Amino acid sequence: MKIKTITCHEVYNHGASLQEFALLQYLKNIGHNAQTIHYKPNYLSGHFKLRTISNPRFDKPLLRQLYILAKLPGRIFALKRKKAFDEFSRKYINTDSKLYRSNEELKEDLPEADAYICGSDQIWNSFFQNGKDPSFYLNFVPSNKLKISYAASFAIDAIEESLKPFVQENIERIDKISVRESSGLKILEDLSITRAVQVLDPVFLIESKYWEETFVTPIKEKFIFVYDFESNKNIERISIETAKKHNLKIFTVNQNITYADKNFFKKSPEVFLSLISNANFIIGNSFHALAFSLIFNKIFFVIDRNEKINTRMRDFMSSLNLSYLNLDVDEFKTFDKVSINYEKVNFELREKIKKSQNFLKKALKNDE
Repeated sequence: MKIKTITCHEVYNHGASLQEFALLQYLKNIGHNAQTIHYKPNYLSGHFKLRTISNPRFDKPLLRQLYILAKLPGRIFALKRKKAFDEFSRKYINTDSKLYRSNEELKEDLPEADAYICGSDQIWNSFFQNGKDPSFYLNFVPSNKLKISYAASFAIDAIEESLKPFVQENIERIDKISVRESSGLKILEDLSITRAVQVLDPVFLIESKYWEETFVTPIKEKFIFVYDFESNKNIERISIETAKKHNLKIFTVNQNITYADKNFFKKSPEVFLSLISNANFIIGNSFHALAFSLIFNKIFFVIDRNEKINTRMRDFMSSLNLSYLNLDVDEFKTFDKVSINYEKVNFELREKIKKSQNFLKKALKNDE
């Protein structure tokens, strides 16, 4: 079967890239011809542009050039990250050649396929523009074509009242609906959509052995891996205290973390996977750092982000009885006092993986 997928594409984020790859790879593994649609709306196309004015206060004639000159050295430095991610995409993510910028363009020149899949990651998160974009709800796909959502994430507990009619109308058109979080099921139930099921993120569809053998390389040093989107002061304190106690270095991939011994910001998703696989401990506020910690059976802690997009981590850990690893700062325990029963966790994960794989197989057959 020829399948087209749509997700937040080329956004230069480790988790986004790896989940996109994983869905395509799993579909290939079960015998399908799958490609991701090269969809780059304007709001997802500003990465690494040298002349972007990201702060509207400086978008004024007298300030614009000064702002750009001040930002230029850092932006040139960051282009090395873009190059690494672009090479990963070129090598591993099978992408349709035609570039689309809007839902209207997709409708006017529909990418040819037998089935269309939207997902995974935060495609329905209305905290961001993509959750308000009809393209990520397969709005451009005709009613006579098979439409599937796989592990789509709202990433928030509730959507605004004003958006509910838009979301309901678009999701009702999807033939087979799955979401990544139990909170997503509740959002849909509130919209009177009760035929959705909960599945795992696509990275779990691929065997851990495949991830290890394809992407992971050894790292001889002993270290804590920190993945922190917000430069969280509590994560900084906990990481420094733990590293000192256990004589470990601190490694990260986040550009703004200045206390790390090594920063791999410019490196590709392969390095991200190697860091998690080789780390002594992992701490952060990233869903995919959590996901790959589980895949590689690592000790980890999660601290909530200030942005209200914690449901994907909270719900997932709760489903595996690992909520005790989602810490309030006052509850912090040292890493050496925490254990994870991976025999039990892996058993529960295998059952969820089987359910997720079966959903996709049946959905593509359009089984009831």
